[in-house]
Amino acid sequence: MSEKKAKKAILDIGQRMYVRNFVAANDGNISIRTGENEVWATPTGVSKGFMKKKMLVKVDLEGNVLEGTKKPSSELKMHLRAYQENPELLSVCHAHPPICTCFAIAGIPLDVPVLAEAVITLGDVPVAPYAELGSKEVPEVIAPYCHTHNGVLLANHGAVTWAEDPYSAYYRLESMEYYANILMITGKILKEQNTLTEEQVERLLAMREKFGIKRGGRPRA
Repeated sequence: MSEKKAKKAILDIGQRMYVRNFVAANDGNISIRTGENEVWATPTGVSKGFMKKKMLVKVDLEGNVLEGTKKPSSELKMHLRAYQENPELLSVCHAHPPICTCFAIAGIPLDVPVLAEAVITLGDVPVAPYAELGSKEVPEVIAPYCHTHNGVLLANHGAVTWAEDPYSAYYRLESMEYYANILMITGKILKEQNTLTEEQVERLLAMREKFGIKRGGRPRA
């Protein structure tokens, strides 16, 4: 993706996060890798619904600022680690979708096979261990999942997703929040879940490759 398109996509995705209440105040961050050692990202201390192109910052994979006048978020370390772990990834989105965040706080993964689409696109969403905000432990806790999953819940924090393009990374946030909502309503309010069988899950997982989805854990049957 060109730098021009990347910056436009960051602003667009930031606005979508904001209007969907995935972020409050200055929460969340978005990044897009535009070169072998170049990443455009959201700055610290700015609402994702009110960003301007001039606010964005370009860094290398070590976090050194290459362009821009604002500071990158301390949570950008998490994004950079994802790119370092899996060079196929070109975008990372981090936000605090309310229901996903509730599951993250409760320490409950999104892993019940109740939706065919969720089995194919997400598989399961594990809960990464708690790490203090901005610490070096944050990148460490997501590293094990960058080759096997499409995102994780961050314990007592929020959610993070990644993909080969920015809109896929963002749409996975939407899918995770929808999946979490369905699991909450069926599991905690209706208290009834007709889960897919092992055989049905197997067939859905076999469809992943046809859709070009390279990662995704396996939900428990």
